[in-house]
Amino acid sequence: MIVGVPKEVKDHESRVGVTPAGVHALVAAGHTVLVQTGAGDLSAFTDDDYQAAGAEIVGGAYDVWRLANMVVKVKEPVEKEYQYFRPGLLLFTYLHLAPLPGLTEALLEKKVTGIAYETVRDRAGSLPLLTPMSEVAGRLSVQVGAEYLQKKNGGRGLLLGGVPGVPPGNVVIIGGGIVGINAAKMALGLGAKVTIVDLSLNRLRDLDDIFNGRVFTLASNPYNIARAAAEADLLIGGVLIPGAAAPKLVTAAMVSKMKPGAVIVDVAIDQGGCIETARPTTHTDPSYLVDGVVHYCVTNMPAAVPNTSTLALTNATFPYVMKLANTGAEASIKSDAGIAEGVNTYNGTLTYKAVAESQGKDWKPVAELIA
Repeated sequence: MIVGVPKEVKDHESRVGVTPAGVHALVAAGHTVLVQTGAGDLSAFTDDDYQAAGAEIVGGAYDVWRLANMVVKVKEPVEKEYQYFRPGLLLFTYLHLAPLPGLTEALLEKKVTGIAYETVRDRAGSLPLLTPMSEVAGRLSVQVGAEYLQKKNGGRGLLLGGVPGVPPGNVVIIGGGIVGINAAKMALGLGAKVTIVDLSLNRLRDLDDIFNGRVFTLASNPYNIARAAAEADLLIGGVLIPGAAAPKLVTAAMVSKMKPGAVIVDVAIDQGGCIETARPTTHTDPSYLVDGVVHYCVTNMPAAVPNTSTLALTNATFPYVMKLANTGAEASIKSDAGIAEGVNTYNGTLTYKAVAESQGKDWKPVAELIA
């Protein structure tokens, strides 16, 4: 198979879909790997590194997309990349289609097989390709939040950990999943007071055990969320419904009652965000104010630390890249239920229920299409 690795073009997206180590393994298995020049530069992987591993360096994105059987990326294609779509192309990347009807239509129109990192499942039913970036984003959310709490960035002028004689800041995390756990680890490490809100009481029990009672746990309902938001110095949104648009758990009315200079970091923004006042931002223009509250809603947060993020991501994705290259899309989908869960579009048909429900579209299970 010919595997293409284009340079990412989303704003300040500095990760890359395959590392030189991955190229070496693919070439050893008999595949051809085309890497666009400069694709790995911002992740500290040079063209020379890729060439030494056996890749062919290609000058432009057009040729990578045109020649490849499978394109491996990090982030969902942006509009200027839609022109490269074609029937029979296999696209393996984060797609986050629920809030992106335009991208969904482009994939369907051109009959691209789109396999989304964020909906691939393993045998335990977890999301192995979403987990590493959720870990990075969860930890970054606290670093970013601490920075934006500084007065020069519009925040309250508050040090999250406090100092002797001055109480620490109050961090409220909506969602006790991978993002929430990693955010809590960082916030506790800084000395903040941490509250995690989750709908599952069993999950809250687990979190109480994981953190040995050092975090406060709160059952999720509108009343509790409103009270917690009003007390928060830093509010982190980390809610996930796989493949679907995130529910708006923190309303605009709740935001209006938050402290002036408080900070919101909505990690769920890739799926539309779980804060009603959140809208997608970029690393170039990352924040804005609503009712005096700083909002940071960058849709590719892990790109801020591309070397760490690329290595963490490709550790998880590469076994799937190799399987798809070795056996092809159809055989992989038939033989691996987890890969089948990752298929969002197939030969002009939408195949993921949560995306279809978010956009009001028809869908069919991919198993029916390839039977």
